[in-house]
Amino acid sequence: MQRKRLRIGFVSTRLAGTDGVSLESAKWSDVLSELGHTCFYFAGESDRPAERSRIVPEAHFQHSLVQQIAVDLFDDYRRQESTTEAVHKLRRRLKRALHAFIDDFGVEMLLVENSLAIPMNVPLGLALTELVAETNIPTIAHHHDFAWERTRFSVNAAEDFLQAAFPPALRTVHHVVINSYGAEELARRTGLRSTLIPNVMDFDDPPEPDDDYADSLRQSLGLADGEWLLLQPTRIVPRKRIERAIELARWLRHPLKLVISHQAGDEGAEYQEYLRGYAEVVGVPLLFAAEQFAYERDRAADGHKIYSLADAYRQADLVTYPSAVEGFGNAFLEAIYYRRPLLMSHYEIFKTDIRPKGFEVIGFDEFITPDTIVQAREVLSNPAKAATMVERNYELGRKYYSYTVLKRRLAALIEDSLEAAF
Repeated sequence: MQRKRLRIGFVSTRLAGTDGVSLESAKWSDVLSELGHTCFYFAGESDRPAERSRIVPEAHFQHSLVQQIAVDLFDDYRRQESTTEAVHKLRRRLKRALHAFIDDFGVEMLLVENSLAIPMNVPLGLALTELVAETNIPTIAHHHDFAWERTRFSVNAAEDFLQAAFPPALRTVHHVVINSYGAEELARRTGLRSTLIPNVMDFDDPPEPDDDYADSLRQSLGLADGEWLLLQPTRIVPRKRIERAIELARWLRHPLKLVISHQAGDEGAEYQEYLRGYAEVVGVPLLFAAEQFAYERDRAADGHKIYSLADAYRQADLVTYPSAVEGFGNAFLEAIYYRRPLLMSHYEIFKTDIRPKGFEVIGFDEFITPDTIVQAREVLSNPAKAATMVERNYELGRKYYSYTVLKRRLAALIEDSLEAAF
């Protein structure tokens, strides 16, 4: 039977850059397009095709009105009446914008990226919930992380909003989580069922080899011949525990540079300054290199090269990923895809969902141990051992986390969502 080709509207606070939600939503969009659907985009910031995008500044979590609201909602247990009024005023404005988006592009299904899971923009979550309740439009809510997973939301004056929309319990909303813990907690806390779809990479289409463009990357970062490039491919937020990567670099006792490819996240700049000072104290060359990297290659205004994340991975000698908490682990999959050895912490989702599949990494629990250092030195000094490790990991990635797997699951998910809506 011929499956219906849908016009699917992605909705998020931001669909741009190298954060995990933006990257994963782009993969879903690619796969949905391969299945014959047409994708449209509603966000406060978007790098998707302009002719199919609707940019509404108030949808962004960094919009001044949204941030003012968040300050009062997530600082204590009481909010001002003016904050409640501001929430509902912005909710109404965003709901009108969402209706216009659906009408103008003929959207038949919504795919909400994290905006019904974590309250970065409370008015947007409420607007989406009301719109779905009023229209019964089939909706897939793709949850990457929840409010209860972030300590910054534990003290709040928004319990009524959180229970209403983060996430909402509506018949036409089909919930998708990226790990088994999320599924269990969602069911325990709300009674809602969900579908587990982990993050993916296109393992059936291997990455291109290095070329002349990427060959200059190490020089542009100031690496001398023989120096190791340790790549920390994450945002600069405390739960990434980048200080552990600094400790690793110190104890390797070899000429190297530790390069952080992403910017600070949505939790302020204090952590970046802490890392800068810590690295200086222990004598580790640390580069904050976000301005030199983007999702794709480009040129800066002054003409210097902007390298892709793919370039960063391919030039790295070791990827460091010492996070305390991850929803799934995009950097893990990227390192596997680009065939780089990986030093990482045994965060909970890795232990429960990923490690049992047989992946080989240099792992640790709470801190860098002497054994961790020995393993890292061995991999860095023994290319044959590293090659065996990364090839095995790549084949496991192809088996469990490929676009082929995602395509099969999304096709079934869409059919289920359509049936639930009618």
